[in-house]
Amino acid sequence: MAGGRAGGRLTAALRRVPVGNVARLDPGTMEMVQVDGTDILLVNLDGRIHAVQGICSHQYFELDKGFLTGDSITCALHLSRFDLETGEPLDPPAELPLAVYPVTVQDDGAIVLELPEGPIPVNE
Repeated sequence: MAGGRAGGRLTAALRRVPVGNVARLDPGTMEMVQVDGTDILLVNLDGRIHAVQGICSHQYFELDKGFLTGDSITCALHLSRFDLETGEPLDPPAELPLAVYPVTVQDDGAIVLELPEGPIPVNE
């Protein structure tokens, strides 16, 4: 149901945006992509693809310059660490979570994000 109500919640219309192929994103690696001028970080954790906003929510810094530890990403600027599943900050100084975007991998390996129509939400 696009743009209506589902389960009592207002839902936004979604668009499916292909952003690459899983063949070029080895387990334990990450890649920054841009959609409509917004940086989105793709991360392959043991074969499971995650997509989060590509810029730290604490201070402007590209997260692809950070490092992966377990199921989290650490920003190299001030060492804020974020859970890749929920976007929640695990270590200060960040207080705002990262925006997390639904992602699917199609049978042909295409990585597809489900993003709202209009501006892509980010936390800053």
